[in-house]
Amino acid sequence: MFPEYRELITQLKTSDHHFSRLFDKHNELDQQIKNMENHIASGTQVEIENLKKEKLGLKDELYQILKKASA
Repeated sequence: MFPEYRELITQLKTSDHHFSRLFDKHNELDQQIKNMENHIASGTQVEIENLKKEKLGLKDELYQILKKASA
């Protein structure tokens, strides 16, 4: 995710608690979605879609933080 901001992500993960929490939650959701899609965990299509929407919202918020920090 956002390879052009790799260094900034590393920096923010250690210096910005809010960013770090969002980043970890995004990764958690990603894993949860993969587990449901691969039938490792149970979940309906609606649940998966809702998780994907939540994950996308987090990604948007992370991107806004990255853009602001890089300016």
